[in-house]
Amino acid sequence: MKPREEKPKKERAHCSLCPNSCVLAEGQVGACRARRARNGEVVSDSYGKVTSLALDPIEKKPFARFMSGSRILSIGSFGCNLHCAFCQNASISQVGIDDVPWQEVSPEKLINEALRLKPQGNVGIAYTYNEPLINFEYVFDCSYLAHEAGLMNVLVSNGMINTEMLERLLPYLDAVNIDLKGFSQDFYSFVGGSLETVMHSIELFTQCSTCHIEVTTLIVSGMNDSEEEIDALSSWLASLNPEIPYHVSRFFPCYKMKEIAPTPIQSVYHLAEVARKHLRYVYTGNC
Repeated sequence: MKPREEKPKKERAHCSLCPNSCVLAEGQVGACRARRARNGEVVSDSYGKVTSLALDPIEKKPFARFMSGSRILSIGSFGCNLHCAFCQNASISQVGIDDVPWQEVSPEKLINEALRLKPQGNVGIAYTYNEPLINFEYVFDCSYLAHEAGLMNVLVSNGMINTEMLERLLPYLDAVNIDLKGFSQDFYSFVGGSLETVMHSIELFTQCSTCHIEVTTLIVSGMNDSEEEIDALSSWLASLNPEIPYHVSRFFPCYKMKEIAPTPIQSVYHLAEVARKHLRYVYTGNC
């Protein structure tokens, strides 16, 4: 009897961008929906594919203490490596390449558009709307060219990225706002992330003298709105630098939590006061 021949196992690709550490079969898409395995390597599905492009006030990112009064060309793609049931941008962050309209914008084209908008107050490029770091290669290429052209780079991110990758990008960033979802691993497990990783990213940014940092927390009633949690969070931020601007933002019903009531305005104001016990610059948002 002829022995059965085993079919060779197809090589799997490992994504080292973030702590999800996806191991993907050929053609398979990662948890972020923006990266896939191709010929044994992980490549970006979202490189140059833009779903959102707008000239925004920089305060909208939000930044309270960086280039106030200026405007910034804001760009987004699709996908995210977290899966928050309360996501405010789920229409682009929780979808893949076939689920949302996009346009092709090369790094060179983006830089030219940013320069064209300088007379309208544009100071650079903000990588935002969905999670920009899952489109790492595109953000890196654009950031490099932007600095070459004298433009600023601003990142609005969940901070869920491995240290080696963040350190490569850091020299090209001028400002960052990190969305610190909460201050417990239980809460981060609910959204599919790692609190330790995000805390380490914030620490790296605070140690960088050339990059301004601000932090935002979206307050969701009954989930991350305890006085104790915000007290611990703001105390930790203050241990890094008590002058880190901190934004306490109000949740509105959306995505998988449309039946949840908006966070009471008074709760947001109260938690901002809690944070002010430790931090000098605390702001409220969506109130």
